[in-house]
Amino acid sequence: MKDRQVEVVAGGHAVARVEGAVVVVAHRGRGRLTPQSPAVLALESLAELIREASEQQPAGPGALVARQATRWLMKHAEQISPGEPIDFGVLSAADTGGVAIFLHGSVTAVLAGDSTFEQYRGSDSAFTVDRVATVPARAIALFVDDAKGRIPELPAERGIGWLVEGIAQAGGAIVWSDPVRGRSGVVGQADPHRRIPPPTARIDSEQAPTAEPAPDPYPTGTQASTAMLDSSEDQQAIDPHFAPTQLGGTNPAPRPDPDLQRRLEATAKATALTVKVLGFKCARAHPSDPRSAFCTVCGMPVDQTQQLIEVVRPPLGMLILDDGMTYMLAADAVIGRDPEHSEQAQRGLVPLKVDDSSGGMSRAHAEIMLVNWDVSVVDRGSTNGTRTRMPGYRDWVRLATDQPMLLVPGVEVMIGNRVLRFEPAAPPPFG
Repeated sequence: MKDRQVEVVAGGHAVARVEGAVVVVAHRGRGRLTPQSPAVLALESLAELIREASEQQPAGPGALVARQATRWLMKHAEQISPGEPIDFGVLSAADTGGVAIFLHGSVTAVLAGDSTFEQYRGSDSAFTVDRVATVPARAIALFVDDAKGRIPELPAERGIGWLVEGIAQAGGAIVWSDPVRGRSGVVGQADPHRRIPPPTARIDSEQAPTAEPAPDPYPTGTQASTAMLDSSEDQQAIDPHFAPTQLGGTNPAPRPDPDLQRRLEATAKATALTVKVLGFKCARAHPSDPRSAFCTVCGMPVDQTQQLIEVVRPPLGMLILDDGMTYMLAADAVIGRDPEHSEQAQRGLVPLKVDDSSGGMSRAHAEIMLVNWDVSVVDRGSTNGTRTRMPGYRDWVRLATDQPMLLVPGVEVMIGNRVLRFEPAAPPPFG
């Protein structure tokens, strides 16, 4: 990202470029930023964190930045801004060649392609957004949401401003995707006659940023992390008392698909649990959701007075299809009648093919997204929609497109003419 033009937009927040990474911190206080403003102090602390991560992982510090930023939130943020949350976002290089996105609070990342927009909102997540995305065709931007949750519109054309290094006061930052050629014709090489401000906080520009565009929010996006999708056979190996559950419904349950079962088992064997989150450990040393009094893995009681630590996240639950097939959830997944050839599958989501004779299921109908310890379902503009039914209710409710819905134990999801139920992975609590 060091050879990319970083353009700032007008505003009163704090923006910095450090070792090629871009950081935006929201200034929520009254008046202008000062060196003692919490936003500036937080920005300087995060900048040091990024420098250290870049030294350790120069080829792609994104994953390390995310881990360290999570620890920073738990340890230092409260000291810098007591009683007031710090909203911030970081864009850094990923070791896969893409861009790592880390968000906390009311900061939004927008990925702009030639004719598409994708959006990740920190305000929609349970705690943080930690994603790796392919570099979009046009630009990727970080904006601080306003009081109504709106963000500025991405400009149609790039300007000439270029944040080279240091801190600036702005409303956000835009990282244009293609490298910019200097007047000398060499990528990233500056013209020796171009005026460069002092190196303390320099913006390489020949004019001030233009006025902030009128806000116009993009469709809500989602956030998630990655791991694996498992099968009912593996669940039976973990819990010998486990048995697939038949779901009720008006349509007859089809027979399980053995080819699908084999594909899921191959996915489980090829993928390891690697996502790290903050949590507790039970007496049996299983990682567990810190909001739960019982272990996420075995159901044993958990000591709620222990300190949060970084743990490898276990599967967060299971989807039980109406034919009795069960899928353990530890990865973002895309569900549909032909998800294996979808754009989501190309981005790394696990394809979950479900046969449906009704003709009401789209090729890539909905996504299952895992964020920290939560599981959500998102309809991705399917033709006939995705419907959910809460435990104890008779009526189905259609989801709004691109609006994630948090799944709670017992909730049912209908796609096409098929029904899935979400259940926790752990057995019932002891006692």
